[in-house]
Amino acid sequence: MNKPLQVKQMSAPKLNKHHSEVERIALEKSGRKLVYRPTEKIGVIEVDNFPALGKLTALRFIEWVQGNPGGVIALPTGKTPEHFIKWVTHYLRNWNIENVQNDLAQNGINSAIKPDMRSLHFVQIDEFYPINPQQRNSFYYYVNKYYINEFGLDPEKALLLDTHQLGIPSGMPLNLIFPDNFVDLSLRTRQGESRLQRLQKSVIEAVDQYCTDYEQKIRSLGGIGFFLGGIGPDGHIGFNVSGSDHFSTTRLTQTNYETQAAAAIDLGGIEVARNRLVITIGLSTISYNKDAVVIIIAAGEAKSKIISDTIQLEKNNLYPATILHDLPNSRFYLTKGARKYLVQRRLEDLVREEVLDDETVERIITNLSVMNKKPILELIRNDFKTNIIGAELLRKLKGHLDEAKEKTRESLIKKINAGLEPVENETFLHTAPHHDDIMLGYLGYIIHLVRSPHNKHYFNYLTSGFNAVTNLYVLQLLEKLSKFIETSECRQLMRDNYFDPTNPIFKNRDVNQFLDGVAAHSRTMKDEGESRRVLRNLIFLFEEDNIGHLKDRIDELKNYFSTQYPGKKDLAYIQQLKGMSREWEADLLWAHFGFDTSNVIHSRLGFYKGEIFTEEPEIGRDVMPILQLIENLEPTQITVALDPEGSGPDTHYKVMQAISEALKIYEKNTGKANLKIIGYRNVWHRFHPSEANIFVPVSLGSLSILESTFMNYFGSQRDASFPSYEYDGPFCRLAQRIMVEQYQQMKICLGRDFFMSHVHPRIRATHGLVFLKKMTFQEFYQWSIELKKSTENID
Repeated sequence: MNKPLQVKQMSAPKLNKHHSEVERIALEKSGRKLVYRPTEKIGVIEVDNFPALGKLTALRFIEWVQGNPGGVIALPTGKTPEHFIKWVTHYLRNWNIENVQNDLAQNGINSAIKPDMRSLHFVQIDEFYPINPQQRNSFYYYVNKYYINEFGLDPEKALLLDTHQLGIPSGMPLNLIFPDNFVDLSLRTRQGESRLQRLQKSVIEAVDQYCTDYEQKIRSLGGIGFFLGGIGPDGHIGFNVSGSDHFSTTRLTQTNYETQAAAAIDLGGIEVARNRLVITIGLSTISYNKDAVVIIIAAGEAKSKIISDTIQLEKNNLYPATILHDLPNSRFYLTKGARKYLVQRRLEDLVREEVLDDETVERIITNLSVMNKKPILELIRNDFKTNIIGAELLRKLKGHLDEAKEKTRESLIKKINAGLEPVENETFLHTAPHHDDIMLGYLGYIIHLVRSPHNKHYFNYLTSGFNAVTNLYVLQLLEKLSKFIETSECRQLMRDNYFDPTNPIFKNRDVNQFLDGVAAHSRTMKDEGESRRVLRNLIFLFEEDNIGHLKDRIDELKNYFSTQYPGKKDLAYIQQLKGMSREWEADLLWAHFGFDTSNVIHSRLGFYKGEIFTEEPEIGRDVMPILQLIENLEPTQITVALDPEGSGPDTHYKVMQAISEALKIYEKNTGKANLKIIGYRNVWHRFHPSEANIFVPVSLGSLSILESTFMNYFGSQRDASFPSYEYDGPFCRLAQRIMVEQYQQMKICLGRDFFMSHVHPRIRATHGLVFLKKMTFQEFYQWSIELKKSTENID
């Protein structure tokens, strides 16, 4: 066995009495202090990417278990701990293998002591209510599968939240007591007005008592010794949402919209999440043991603002995790994107840069312009001096401030001009992880590109997107089909062999029938076009064209979608049926602009299976189909959804990595390196103006087209069943808001008159901006480096 790695002592603040060698080594590697006082109130350790975050957390957990046999642990659910679970499982299963022993030792672990996992007491942090614990989307199911079983914990020492039968009369289903899973907490303080309400009141009281007892059991164990959690979009830990009392204990409670939106994918839609209550341990439960090691992990830029507020602001109920300021062993483990707004670290990065690149200078100057609500050229030295980052930039510019301001302004104007340039004789391959990503990201650009007959366009959707289709939506489609299949029109189409899956002409006629209905404002015509496509899909899936047998299949499907609990993983053919409804939506969108189904390619990559932890892309299964498509179409420009690092919807960055691999092989096989990549983002991530190099002006007309096409064609998304936590409504309106915000930023930076008095009518008509990033092959590869790291397996 190799000796532990000898690491140089660093001049960072000393760790407290509960010394962690794992954290000391991680700090050494990061080149950072643990905490930058007085700005930061909690220790922070930075890592490069999402998998590294999981590895560090796993090492610190193992180290703690070694030093605290019989201790009390509480671990999170969801996608956040994916790599933590993988690394802990990897170490436990392969503990005695030489390279694993070396890895452990080099990272500060005493590899001679395998942690005694069965000695630990496990505490479940939270759970939905009401929910059957045997459902695959319950947290009870999750902790049993991934922690009790995978980690080898003792189930007899686990405190788990199972309230399914609590206070329920024997033999009575919970859904009869709480129809539609709606629990009225006002019954706590009022009398029930019916027998059912009185029963509901008694059940709520039983759950409340259960929560009190649960809290007491945790405290009788001495409190939680090791707590690991993610952080919600509103700053929640556990289900302690923004505004939670810092003295809160285990309780049955409501959630807020941000939390409901985040839980929608688990529960099968926001419609379900809005009514579902939760049981959560409280903030004082987490902080009861003052010696507890409490670690919050986060990856990516999406939550960077709430993270910075939690770490840098004073304690406040609006920021639940500020309770951790009181715990000396509390930590945030963050990726570089997640720590984006930690100001002292940003300053340190800036100080370390000997020569500032143009993007960095542009970022700081545009930020100051927007912050001070002044055009760039009107910024004065004092605007820079009074800002910690601006002051450092001023120092580094050494008297060349006016030149830097003028250069930044010219750069922004150049980007707007690039968005106006005519594009001719190009072959575009527009790629997307999901079926609404392209339109939400840059439909305002495509509207102009497709006007030239000299450009070719192909639209490639890499996954089937079935996760975003609710059971209720498919049930509605089947109800319409049940009526259509009884009509004489349907019978005639069957006789004409209209639904032959090998005939693309009839498939395009489905689309045109729906579009004719849009033009005529006819619901009947649209329903017929939609039903034709659903019937075509069923005939394809079941290889059945007998109307009687198809009616039976429809009835079976209606029964399935009526009885399955929302959020349950579907059978493979159900997933395909749901995915086909999303493919239909994309076919409609591009037919609106004159493209038939031959221009729309649905790849259905195999890594997308509906599991909570998405599989990694594989060369043969996922990369080769993309490569073959590129070889066949020979595009000159490819658009790609860019995620800044492995976070957010993981489908996005896994699709990006698969495309990157395909392009590398394409370049190697053909020697063609002049293909251009256009990176886009939509509702999940934004470009900073300094990152993008094309600003596409968007008029009110284009904004209107975005909304009308989305609301007409994306039926499964129209009701926003899986919305963003930022906006309670359909994605098209969030996309519009982002474009308008980006325009408002540039209006401040360049001045109102730049737009209102410009010689170009498209500039004068601008009310939104789409930010894009055009790249060469090599620039795109650089963007994908972090993504490559996040697809490395640990076998």
